[in-house]
Amino acid sequence: MKSILVTFLILLFAFSVTAQETGKKKNKKSKKEKTTKTSKIKKGWNLGALPVVSFDSDLGFQFGALMNLYDYGDGSKYPNFEQSLYVEASYFTRGSGIFRINYDTRKLIKGVRVYADLSYMPDQIYAFYGFNGYDAVYHSAWIDKNDPGYVTKVFYRYKRKFFRAKVDFRGNFGNGKLHWVLGAGLYSINVSNVNLAKLNKGKSAADMLPDTATLYDKYLSWGVIPQNERNGGTFTILKTAFEYDSRDNEANPNKGIWFSTVLAGAPRFLSNMNKGFLKLSITQRQYITLFKNTLFFDYRLGAQFTLAGSSPFYISPLIFYAHSTKAYNEGLGGSSTLRGVLRNRVIGKGIAYGNFELRWKFVKFTLANQNFYLGINTFFDSGMVIQKSVVNTTNVPPAVLSEYFKTGAEKLHSSVGIGLKIAMNENFIVSVDYGKALNAQDGTHGIYIGLNYLF
Repeated sequence: MKSILVTFLILLFAFSVTAQETGKKKNKKSKKEKTTKTSKIKKGWNLGALPVVSFDSDLGFQFGALMNLYDYGDGSKYPNFEQSLYVEASYFTRGSGIFRINYDTRKLIKGVRVYADLSYMPDQIYAFYGFNGYDAVYHSAWIDKNDPGYVTKVFYRYKRKFFRAKVDFRGNFGNGKLHWVLGAGLYSINVSNVNLAKLNKGKSAADMLPDTATLYDKYLSWGVIPQNERNGGTFTILKTAFEYDSRDNEANPNKGIWFSTVLAGAPRFLSNMNKGFLKLSITQRQYITLFKNTLFFDYRLGAQFTLAGSSPFYISPLIFYAHSTKAYNEGLGGSSTLRGVLRNRVIGKGIAYGNFELRWKFVKFTLANQNFYLGINTFFDSGMVIQKSVVNTTNVPPAVLSEYFKTGAEKLHSSVGIGLKIAMNENFIVSVDYGKALNAQDGTHGIYIGLNYLF
């Protein structure tokens, strides 16, 4: 909790510094420039930059920085932008991090919007709780050092190195609201056992993680995870999508609908998997104004199905969207899907989920030539597996079968929570969300500090 508070205070400080620096150069108002009591039309490039500082007892100190550049052009489309460049480099002293460049532009190809992403995200303790949600039993005691049933804090973890290079192209069908999307991406996911030597480095004997089998190890020994999937793999995603988008702005819409349906396939000949796969993803988002410029009700409904083939276990958490600017598109569970539910608690061949938010912009002001607002959002998140992964329990010892598997137990996983938003120029939004799981099988709660609204 202390690290979260320290991080948030640093974010607030950097936010005000950024506003002052970018506000030093004030442009003269043109005749076409519109202003209101609380906002000013932005033009040209605007910079938001933040340090990244936190601490985790297992991962160590996190340090680095992120930068987000927005080009508003002549200001005629504000708060929408012409192009955006996001760069992040942050690292944990025991080996995890995010190294990422994301570019979003309407200027590169006439009439076509281009989204490009290059990311490398190593994770020393990537979350893994089994398959099919509640069908995989979660024991909080096994990771609680103060509980008599303690096994190890990293029982539900494995090591993952995730590389992604992708590009998506979006064009219009005619009226500016209907879009086609074509995309391709190269993914490399390397999986291995948790590196205990690295995590234990510098710890006292009493604090060291024990050298014992994790859930990943047990699934391998029982054949639940096939041996040919144990180390991960490399694959290419080819994607086509259809979108309807009537939002009035993208960072925090006041009104509109954003619907997309996506076909994402990984051909066998472009991967090292035994089989390829084809997935269908459908997402509906709607933004409803309750009180003009102040109070909004917004929701997102999503589902993803496996239509053909078979995807290895290390691909199961991935959710495919028409395009996305987020580092992680995974779940269900965690900051991107079900806030407060354990990260990746709910994975299977097919999933469905919903996010429902009440958003309130309670303060708006201008500072150092920048437009700011403060907002609060309350939310309810829920989801479940609707197409189950095949789980082979033939080799699981009968004496422990019920400790790990509970067939037919899957149902909705839900959470509630509240968040705070600090926005500069509508698009650069610092977000803090707190979510509480409603079932102990999903964990207790989660706190998430990052950028932008969930959807």
